[in-house]
Amino acid sequence: MNNIYKRRKTREITIGSKRIGGNNPILVQSMTKNKFEQMDLLKDEIISLINSGCEIIRIAVTDSDSISHIRDLIREGFFENVPLVADIQFDCELAILALEAGAHCVRINPGNIGGPEKTKKIINKAKDLDSCIRIGVNSGSIDKKILNKFNNDCVSAMVESTLEYVRLFENMKFYNFKISAKASSVMDSIHVYKTLSEKINYPLHLGITEAGSKFAGAIKSSVGLGILLYEGIGDTIRVSLTDSSIYEVKAGYYILNSLNLRNYGIDIISCPTCGRTKSDLKAVAEEIERITANVAKPLKVAVMGCIVNGPGEAREADIGIAFGMKKAAVFVKGRILKRVEIEDVISEFTCELEKLI
Repeated sequence: MNNIYKRRKTREITIGSKRIGGNNPILVQSMTKNKFEQMDLLKDEIISLINSGCEIIRIAVTDSDSISHIRDLIREGFFENVPLVADIQFDCELAILALEAGAHCVRINPGNIGGPEKTKKIINKAKDLDSCIRIGVNSGSIDKKILNKFNNDCVSAMVESTLEYVRLFENMKFYNFKISAKASSVMDSIHVYKTLSEKINYPLHLGITEAGSKFAGAIKSSVGLGILLYEGIGDTIRVSLTDSSIYEVKAGYYILNSLNLRNYGIDIISCPTCGRTKSDLKAVAEEIERITANVAKPLKVAVMGCIVNGPGEAREADIGIAFGMKKAAVFVKGRILKRVEIEDVISEFTCELEKLI
């Protein structure tokens, strides 16, 4: 790892069976898209998230009916190894009920949870149950009084709102909490997190809120989170996308893997194609992505389109495919294992991949 990188040391906290902060790995989390009313779909989504490597799962809790669903999911073992965060807006009583139902953590928003007195009730319940709280400050829901105090300076208002709640938690002698302070602006998010990391040592959950579509959201998140992570800031991350939660997890790992902060799953390298490419490389790369979707073992896979970008160019790959004029080669660490007909290359690749896994 590059010696320039030095992770900022934060206080270690616990959420379920996971430890966050300190020297623990930076964890990848996501939030379910399906509702409790779509229970079959929600269960499938939770299973898919766990299979894709999601390490913390957040679910929106919108009403009292949600609480019984939380109990059911916990009783059925869905969150035996992955912590559940109940996302609460506006209603402190729901937060208390969610903790009582077994949620490992509640996410509350200081801007809309009802003020310090109601927050204290949540803190007391979390203390009683040895649970975790996430203070989730959001640029779109800052307390108007604080925003007016700073003449609508969003960054300063977000920092002050966060610090105000940190002081409240500390006064209550409760320290098992982490903080998120997300803005839809990449630059605002960077400034807020950098300022907070200089003022407090509690774990920070990174994200760009309302980042956008699969394409735009992943780019904005990569830029914002990448800068912060490179500077040693961040203990958990979520890539917020208007798309599948599974893509959020995959994007999260790609960001961490690219900075050598985690080493999880398949890293596909593929040439961008040009006039020399004779095969449908895009379709092949997408098929390889599908085949390797749930592989946790860290492997580098190459998909190369012509003799220029062949085994030699991708010799650092653990396994790969290189297309020629009439045939394709399957190779490992730059060494060609076999040359096969183009229509057979995916099945031959899959066989060799299974040997590595």
